[in-house]
Amino acid sequence: SELVRQVMRFQPLAVGLLEVSELNLFQIEMELRQIDEKPSVQAFLADIRDRAAVDRAFKEFQPNVVFHAAAYKHVPMQEAFPWEAVQNNIAGTRNLVEASIASGIERFVLVSTDKAVRPTNVMGATKRVAELLVSCRNGTGPVRFMAVRFGNVMGSSGSAIPIFRDQI
Repeated sequence: SELVRQVMRFQPLAVGLLEVSELNLFQIEMELRQIDEKPSVQAFLADIRDRAAVDRAFKEFQPNVVFHAAAYKHVPMQEAFPWEAVQNNIAGTRNLVEASIASGIERFVLVSTDKAVRPTNVMGATKRVAELLVSCRNGTGPVRFMAVRFGNVMGSSGSAIPIFRDQI
């Protein structure tokens, strides 16, 4: 949601939202519809692990730029369920990369994590592989692929800040 809010500062004509969480999708869609100079908003309830669903969303919306921030973010949960992290963070990224190439988008931005620098856990390792999937596609076609790394983002899903606040 915060990434969408930041993108809105550039006044896009249209925004496509693809989200697996029904509540999160509803909330950000309603927030965007309240903006005075609102863009065209199209919401897609879908899982990035489902290539057919991703393809349908891309075909219907036809994006120019993709910001990919979908990932599991809770380190202990990923350690307990590593194959889910692999499916979501790696296979889901691959689905988005392939759909982006097939759709002929201009730019693809992967939002990664500081934990990918020297991975010591499943989250860092899966996000590092996602970065490599993205970077290895540069120069193979017209799409410009890039990755950015962030640490804890205040108020984001998976942020450790609320946990620290509760512990204090």
